[in-house]
Amino acid sequence: MLSSCVSRSPVERASITRAISRFAIISSVPMTATPAHRVSTGERINHEAPGRLQRELGARGIRLTRQRRVLLQVMESARRHLDAGEILERARKLDSRVTQVTVYRTIDLLKRHGLIDELDLLHLRGDRHFYESHGPRDHIHVACLRCGKVREFESELYEELKKQITRDCGIEITVSRTEVGGLCADCRKQ
Repeated sequence: MLSSCVSRSPVERASITRAISRFAIISSVPMTATPAHRVSTGERINHEAPGRLQRELGARGIRLTRQRRVLLQVMESARRHLDAGEILERARKLDSRVTQVTVYRTIDLLKRHGLIDELDLLHLRGDRHFYESHGPRDHIHVACLRCGKVREFESELYEELKKQITRDCGIEITVSRTEVGGLCADCRKQ
C-alpha cells in the first residue's frame, strides 16, 4: 500500500508491512477507552468544551455576529454530524433571523480557517455533506453500510500510522480523513 510512495528497500517494506499488520490486528481487538484510544458511544466524540470555535475566530480578528455565534453553538453542541439544512433548522430555533446564506458563509469561513471538516460519510445518506469541528486528534469514521449508523474511533495507533506515512512518503500531513465501512453487530445478527 505505502510502497508506491517512494522506492523501498526490503527492510523498509518489512517495517511498513509490520506496522500495517499491527494496526489491523490491534484495531480488530476490542479495547477499553483510554487516553490513547476512544470510541464514541453515539455518532460523535465531543472533543472540546463549547466555545472553542468562537475563541478561534475571535483570536483571528473575525467579527462574531449574533447569528454566527448561534451557528457555532449549534455545531459544537451537536451529538451527531449535521448537514447545512440541519444546522439552519437548529439555529433558527435559537434565532429566527439566521438565514441559509449565513449558514453557508459561516461554513465556508470555518473551512477556510481549517476549523471544521466537510464529510460525506461514505455517501450513506446520499449526496449530503456533513460538518464537524476538529478535535485535538484525528479520528476515523466507522459506518455501518446497512443501517447507516456512524461512530468515531480515535487511537494512538492511528497517530503512529500518520507519522509512518509522513516519514515514508515525505509529506507533512495537514488533512486526514479516514472512513471505514462494514456491518455493525446489530446488522450482522439479522
